[in-house]
Amino acid sequence: MWHFREEIAPAVLLVVDFGGWYRLDTKSSGGISSDTIRHTQVSLLKDVIVPYTHLLPRLQLSENQKRHTLLYFKGAKHRHRGGLVREKLWDLLVNEPGVIMEEGFPNATGREQSIKGMRSSEFCLHPAGDTPTSCRLFDAIQSLCIPVIVSDNVELPFEGMVDYSTFSVFVAVSDALRPNWLVSHLRSISEKLKNEFRQTMAKVQPVFVYDNGHPDGIGPIPPDGAVNHIWRKVHQKLPVIKEAIVRGKRKPANTSIPLRCHCT
Repeated sequence: MWHFREEIAPAVLLVVDFGGWYRLDTKSSGGISSDTIRHTQVSLLKDVIVPYTHLLPRLQLSENQKRHTLLYFKGAKHRHRGGLVREKLWDLLVNEPGVIMEEGFPNATGREQSIKGMRSSEFCLHPAGDTPTSCRLFDAIQSLCIPVIVSDNVELPFEGMVDYSTFSVFVAVSDALRPNWLVSHLRSISEKLKNEFRQTMAKVQPVFVYDNGHPDGIGPIPPDGAVNHIWRKVHQKLPVIKEAIVRGKRKPANTSIPLRCHCT
C-alpha cells in the first residue's frame, strides 16, 4: 500500500491513529530517505480515527466489584519511538505498592490475565508504544477500568461525539515521569469521581463495539455502535472537505502556501 499512497490520499481514510504516518520509510535508503507521507495526505481535517477492536469482553456496571489494585498495565516494556516513555514509566512504577506492571502479550493466557487485571484495578495505564494508542484503551473501557492516558499528543476516535475527559485521566508526559507523582495523583481522586467515571464509561461502551451480535455478522448494526459513529463522523467531515477543495482551486499558481489537506 505504500506505493499507492498518492492514489488513495484523496480518500477519506479510516485510521486507528496517526502514529508513524509522519515517519521516514525505513525500508528505503537505510531509513534516511526524505520520502515521507505528507501531513496533507493524512489529515484530521478529512480523515476519521476509528477505534481498535477490543479483545476483552464487556463488563456491565451491575457486575462491577470492589477493585483492590490502584493501577494496572500489561504489555511489552520495550517499544520504539514514543514507547521509550513506556520504559521509563515501567521503571518508575514497577515496585510501587498497588501497581501491577506485567510483561505479556494477547495470547490465551495473556487475555485471561488482562481480564482479571483490568477488572480488579481502579485505573489502567495507557502510555504510547509503537503508536500513540492501542486496543488496550478500548479493553479498559469495556472492563470499566479508568484509562490513564499518558501522552502530550494523542488523537482519539469520535472526539466531539465522545468526551473522554468525563471518564479518563489525561497526564502530561513530563508529569508522569516525575518520581511518585502519578501514583499520588491517582490516589487523590475521590471515590465519588471514580464512580462517576465508571458510570459514564458504561454508557459509552457500545460506541466502541463493531460486532452486531448476529452470527457471521449478518444482520442490522446497532444504532449506537462503532459503525454508525464512523458514518456520522464521515458525514461531519464532508462540508470541511468541500470547503478545502474550493479553497484549493483559488490558490494562485507558483505560491508556496501548503494545502490544508490532500482533498480533490
